[in-house]
Amino acid sequence: MNKIRISAVSYTNTKPFLYGINHTDIINKIDLSLDIPSDCAQKLIDDRADIGLIPVAAALSLPEWHIVSNYCIGAVGKVDSVFIFSNCAIENVKTIQLDPESRSSNNLAKVLMKNHWQVAPEQVINAEDYAQSGEPCTAFVQIGDRTFGKKDQFPFVYDLAEEWQKLTGLPFTFAAWISNKPIPQEFIDEFNESLQYGLDHREDLFKELPMRDDFDIRDYLMHKIDYPLTEDKKKALYLFHDYIMAL
Repeated sequence: MNKIRISAVSYTNTKPFLYGINHTDIINKIDLSLDIPSDCAQKLIDDRADIGLIPVAAALSLPEWHIVSNYCIGAVGKVDSVFIFSNCAIENVKTIQLDPESRSSNNLAKVLMKNHWQVAPEQVINAEDYAQSGEPCTAFVQIGDRTFGKKDQFPFVYDLAEEWQKLTGLPFTFAAWISNKPIPQEFIDEFNESLQYGLDHREDLFKELPMRDDFDIRDYLMHKIDYPLTEDKKKALYLFHDYIMAL
């Protein structure tokens, strides 16, 4: 059988999955690449990967897609790594600069601005040095490891998973293991076992991960990221798609 091509996000929140993949036999059956979220999605769209841990909004760009795992990158309430950082209250923001590395989180910000906060600031894509604006009525979306330790640097900080829960009462699914073609069930079963192995061995992973003084990585990977793709998280995924299509 040809090796299955898998693209996974390179952020810290994926480390437990990668630990499981690299410490089980599944590694011998795949070609694994590590990418930023938007590149994971593009590889699946271009058929340069068979499975991707992709931002869930990107599934809408695929002519065919299948959820192929019982696990995801999700959160129940605060996630601590997907934010709007702002120099003023969200109600007063006139310009929001979107994160060039993320599709889902930019769309989540747009959904929340329209349906939760009911504001309509100008949206800027690919702003030069987008995360450094000193303008008083400017905010920006930022995700992943680049947000670690930043919460105290801005007067207004909005955790987008927490705000989504306030809007919908549901957890949020940021990324899911999605394929662009049917995948044999035998492989899916073994893949799930590998991911679970990684989650079960997070304490071993922590011995390898560099820790930080300004961010609790242990708490983040044990409690803030919620990995099982539950029925509520699936419901949230499809509801998010509905919100995106109504933007």
